[in-house]
Amino acid sequence: MKRISLTTWILLALVAGIAFGAVFPARAKEMGLLGSIFLRLIKSIIAPLLFGTLVSGIAGTGNVKTMGRIGGKAILYFEVVTTIALFVGLGAVNLVKPGVGVQLQKGVGAGVASTSTSFSQILEHTFTTSIIDSMAKGEVLQIVVFAFIFGAACATVGLKARPVVEFCESLAEVMFKYTNYVMLFAPFGVFGAMAATVGDKGLGVLANLGKLVLTLYGAQAFFVVFVFGTVTVIARVPLKRFIKYVREPFLLAFSTASSESALPIALENMEKFGVPKHIVAFVLPTGYSFNLDGSTLYLSMAAMFVAQAAGVHVPFGTQLVMLLTLMLTSKGVAGVPRASLVILAGTLATFNLPVEGVAVILGVDTLMDMARTSVNLLGNCLATAVVARWEGVDLYKAEADAEAEAELEAQIATA
Repeated sequence: MKRISLTTWILLALVAGIAFGAVFPARAKEMGLLGSIFLRLIKSIIAPLLFGTLVSGIAGTGNVKTMGRIGGKAILYFEVVTTIALFVGLGAVNLVKPGVGVQLQKGVGAGVASTSTSFSQILEHTFTTSIIDSMAKGEVLQIVVFAFIFGAACATVGLKARPVVEFCESLAEVMFKYTNYVMLFAPFGVFGAMAATVGDKGLGVLANLGKLVLTLYGAQAFFVVFVFGTVTVIARVPLKRFIKYVREPFLLAFSTASSESALPIALENMEKFGVPKHIVAFVLPTGYSFNLDGSTLYLSMAAMFVAQAAGVHVPFGTQLVMLLTLMLTSKGVAGVPRASLVILAGTLATFNLPVEGVAVILGVDTLMDMARTSVNLLGNCLATAVVARWEGVDLYKAEADAEAEAELEAQIATA
């Protein structure tokens, strides 16, 4: 008998929570405890997962000299495209405003008081005086900046730093497994969160969540067609053939909501597409940590959705700082289904927005995770092709060679 997947359990819990909240609104409000427990578990992941993945990832690539020309080009491309993704998400959520009307409880002191905070103060706050204190307070940006510098120092020290890097690699693996265990509680968290939300706010809140999902899919489609489309034209990537080779891993990533499940096929198919093996082997795995286009687009939307739902006005300048935070914190957490929830929870806490918004989004996160994961995969496959073209590889020649080889094989078969 086939086991029911976690995704199915979450969807079942979502429906059950909605029904329970509609039929027993008074009792449903008490179910919010399940959502709160799940949120506490999610928040416990943030600091160790970020530190372990970022340090091991940065130290593993070596210094800039060893990364060489290909690494520099890849990182530059990653940062440009993910920044565009953040702005697309921000533009979509400000245009549609899917969170307006949800009326989340703000909590004590909620709100973004950035109007009285200067840029110099924000910049100063980015750097920690104690990493332990930053972890205890959930200061995500401080953890990320410390991890970047610490990882670079490990890469420079080299062999002597190997025990530290191995510890961070082990820590990352343990936290990945810990995250999987926490996600087993997700159906209960979804049930409690949705039951409490519907019991307290009524069924009208579902319209906002549906609006959020549709806005995300629309923004992701816009990003794929216009941004990725423009990149393929500028880089002169053979579009039809690219679609042919990326279709299978894209569908696998969409159906499983896990980029890692599609990685082996993506590596194989991009080599068949004509990208040299050394470029595929470096750019594709590196992109899993530094080029999460779908996730970064989602994060900017989700953070502003929570702000809108809580009735908190976020000035444009603070939105830009939020984008910078998301751009840094989204690095290094690929491969864990719904890891974006961890980053979102940390970002909301950093900007004093209600973390309870994660519980509201959680109910439809499965649907959104499928979209952002598949776009992540698509973006990384495209990145390998772009870097290959940047290195002077003629992908059209590779296409012609492949067609000639296929024709020769057909002739041999019919002979």
